[in-house]
Amino acid sequence: MVAFADLSLSFLFGLSSFTVPVTSSGFLDAGNVLRSTVCEQIATEVSSSSIVYYAGSSQYTKDNYHWSASSSHDSECSFEPATAEDVGIALRILGQTQTQFGIKSGGHAANAGFSSTPGVQIAMYSFSDVVYDSATQTATVGTGLLWDDVYAALEQYSVTVVGAKVTGIGVGGIALGGGYSYLTNQHGLGFDNVVAYELVLPNGTVTDITSSTDPDLFFALRGGFNNFGIVTRVTLKTYPQAQVWGGRISYSLDQWEGASSAIANFWANATDPKASIYNTYNYISGVAEISTILFYDAPTCPEGMFDEFLSVPHIEKDISTRSYVSLVQSLPLNVTSGLRSVFHWVAMEEITVPVLNMVANETLSWGAELTGSSARIISYDVDPYLPTLYDHVDSPTAYPPTRDRGYSFIQVYYGWADSNYDETMFDAVDASAQHMIQALTDDGQDIANVAVYPNNAPPDTTLERMYGDNLPRLRAIKKAVDPDNVMGLTGGWKF
Repeated sequence: MVAFADLSLSFLFGLSSFTVPVTSSGFLDAGNVLRSTVCEQIATEVSSSSIVYYAGSSQYTKDNYHWSASSSHDSECSFEPATAEDVGIALRILGQTQTQFGIKSGGHAANAGFSSTPGVQIAMYSFSDVVYDSATQTATVGTGLLWDDVYAALEQYSVTVVGAKVTGIGVGGIALGGGYSYLTNQHGLGFDNVVAYELVLPNGTVTDITSSTDPDLFFALRGGFNNFGIVTRVTLKTYPQAQVWGGRISYSLDQWEGASSAIANFWANATDPKASIYNTYNYISGVAEISTILFYDAPTCPEGMFDEFLSVPHIEKDISTRSYVSLVQSLPLNVTSGLRSVFHWVAMEEITVPVLNMVANETLSWGAELTGSSARIISYDVDPYLPTLYDHVDSPTAYPPTRDRGYSFIQVYYGWADSNYDETMFDAVDASAQHMIQALTDDGQDIANVAVYPNNAPPDTTLERMYGDNLPRLRAIKKAVDPDNVMGLTGGWKF
């Protein structure tokens, strides 16, 4: 994910083949606001603590807002449920009326319509509780929260959870979609650490899903997004968390050679799972820079571990001993908010100087070419992990389809301003990804068939490229749980 992310990751929706019919009957009230009969039915049948909002309300605007302009819609109404039972009532009504709906955790979406809709926008903000259980060493958190909120709430107990690595990401997209973190080398992906989901099934029933109560659904939810109902809360393993060491250091274009050498040497020599780096090669409105986050999970880092990064000439530095949430929030914000967006994802077995030179060339060449096509930000993020990152899990997950070995990754992000250039940007990011895959393959890296991370997959990605041999099982679970295909009325990757 681009280093300048803002707001929150949710579930993505964009292929025209995924569109569903929208029931849109209504009437104008005295204020000339279209009151959808479906929205009115929801408002009538749910409890008084859950609220339906219409255009003209500031809460309606907030509920429909998405970080990426390409993800936003004006819905018939927005609905903020306050109880899981009210979520169930809304699902029953939406299924009966065959009304399209969206589910928004935080709204950090790229592919159009995955968490937004022209139908009923369900915003999960009221599910904002964080309950720590010291006896079980777990925390139960609402899917309406940002990970920043969760980290901050758990600080008083000197514990944390595995969630997003940049500020502004919603709980829902990580708990259901993956979660590559600064803590992943120690504890795995975000959803590897989920021990229970509070799930509202498509028929409206509220249930708790664990590896023992329903192994199939527990497998499917960890990577399968909103195909099986709406998750209102998740219970996560917690880990002791003291202050950490790290922060941001940035390099101008004439300093890239030294920075790339430091990145390659770190990858070649680092074996300590407490150490992590996150590097973004950026071309922003014609200016090229690398921004690197250094992280060590202790108040001080081992002597010499990050010396090369610090000794290379750089343009700015914000490194200190700090809280974990402060480290996560150390990246600049808002630069990408309001742009149209697309992501891509390329795996690596090795990170070498030639590989990083390729990444730099992709950044600069596509940045220069696309700046004339409404592009504002071209970002290639190099995310190193230990090969053991997938070993920290107790039971199978929908993604990745195989955990035989772990990889490092290149995350690609393009942000632009004009909808007339959507196809240009989609084609460009795909061409760049294919070029890098071919170059890495020619270099002897066996990565051509590594699964694409669903949270960073562009809209034309096939389900097979993300879920591999798990896809038949996921489709069977979906059919069993949702025979009437209620969840097909919402966006996202559909089984």
